[in-house]
Amino acid sequence: MAAGLKSSTMELLKRFNRAFPQFYEQFVSSEIQLQNLRLAYRLYKTRRAVIELKPEGNKSALHFAYRNQSFLLSDIFGVLAAYGLTIHSLSLYGQISPPMLVFIKLVVSRGSKALTDKTSENVCRAIREALAGRFEVEEMLAVEFNLDAGLEQVETEFYVDPVFHLPALLIEADNQPGLFYKVMYAIWQEDLLVVNANLLVWRGRTRLILYLLGPNESIIPEYLGQKIAESVRQRLLGRRF
Repeated sequence: MAAGLKSSTMELLKRFNRAFPQFYEQFVSSEIQLQNLRLAYRLYKTRRAVIELKPEGNKSALHFAYRNQSFLLSDIFGVLAAYGLTIHSLSLYGQISPPMLVFIKLVVSRGSKALTDKTSENVCRAIREALAGRFEVEEMLAVEFNLDAGLEQVETEFYVDPVFHLPALLIEADNQPGLFYKVMYAIWQEDLLVVNANLLVWRGRTRLILYLLGPNESIIPEYLGQKIAESVRQRLLGRRF
């Protein structure tokens, strides 16, 4: 835990952390824990989603905090695809008990460069409008992508992570435009809630491990998880998308 914090802040942080999965305090740095606490406070004060895009080296970092819902990632990744952004890394930490907040950091670029101030402003506005139901992500994406086309070489696997003690869905597919949106759209169609995520892009393949809660924020039993994995695979192949 970060040194030099007031005892009152330490106690607040401990209470805040109890809503996350068991691994959160052990594996997430104290700096990120404190950053998420500050974002939660801003969310509490403004009652609006926190959406920020700032330069980070030769890329840009999108910070997002809001009440976790199954459609969130579909909207966010849909907007990023619509603006032609490349996703380099993803950090996501979601609570598994009330108030069920989620904190996301995405490192992105456009044309291998950080986003301009104007583009950053437009992307943040589009995400906010999408969350409010005033920006039709699918309609905008349909101009650029064939949303009915399936992904190539899709593999999915469901398991219960022995370290995190959470249901996990591994999704691996060839890199192609709209991939992240299609994955998150499939997750939304299954009414799943993502509470942690790992991303690896390597040799033309994208591997996502999504730690999940089921419908109504429930734990997913093994037999249902296997069905979900196959259902998501079929959706991504374009057979149920």
